[in-house]
Amino acid sequence: MNQASVGWQCPNCVAEGRKTTRQTRTAFGGSMSGSAGLVTKILVGLNVGVFLIGLALAFQAGGVGAQNVLLGGASPLHLFGAMYAGPVMPLSDGFVLAGVASGDYWRLFTAMFLHYGIIHLAFNMYVLWVIGRYLERDLGPGRFLALYVICGLAGNVATYLFADPMSLSAGASGAIFGLFGAMVLVNRKLSRDNSGIYTLLILNLVITFIPGTNISITGHLGGLIMGLAIGFAISYAPRDNRTVVQVCSFVGALALMAAAVVWRTGDLLSQVPIG
Repeated sequence: MNQASVGWQCPNCVAEGRKTTRQTRTAFGGSMSGSAGLVTKILVGLNVGVFLIGLALAFQAGGVGAQNVLLGGASPLHLFGAMYAGPVMPLSDGFVLAGVASGDYWRLFTAMFLHYGIIHLAFNMYVLWVIGRYLERDLGPGRFLALYVICGLAGNVATYLFADPMSLSAGASGAIFGLFGAMVLVNRKLSRDNSGIYTLLILNLVITFIPGTNISITGHLGGLIMGLAIGFAISYAPRDNRTVVQVCSFVGALALMAAAVVWRTGDLLSQVPIG
């Protein structure tokens, strides 16, 4: 028996009672465990860990290589996993750079965990830490993780569709812009003030379009648009079929992006020899 505030309780009876008690959910149907921010912490850890691995690989080439990576240069990991659409390109060190159109489809996913330089990494991780925990608490860890990954993919798919196929790009910015977009809809649904989010979003969009910054415009806009779409589906799904509608929105977004990638690959193959 367990001592309670009033009398004693049978442990077996308490366990059976918990099985029939409906667990508290967030306003959007997610688990309350998101208040711990575990997924956000894991995502930040993955991004930092990948950067350190790239730094270590560059360090093997000498201090200059590591210094270049810290200041924004490409590491061997970027050559393997950054977003690159174009044809097979032999490099001076014997490495052969192949793009998504050549079959390196993993780049659409891995590019969201790579960053160019410590400043790029620090800025993205700070924003992810601030708004990620906020959204994870409201959505629950599962929905938050799905939102993050789908928006990151959307940024890279948009880059594949519209950017120069010969360019290399990477970063979590597409996913983070998607979080901004989703937060706008989440806050509106919960009748919260969005003025601070609008200010941050407009500021980041202005920076995105500054000439000479080498920022992926397509990646940022692709993530933002997807974040708004998924955020609307999550926030305004009818309560009776909320989970079904939300899951269908995730699957539909993935299917749409897959179709776009297939079309773009065929288009590139018809224009240039991929190798």
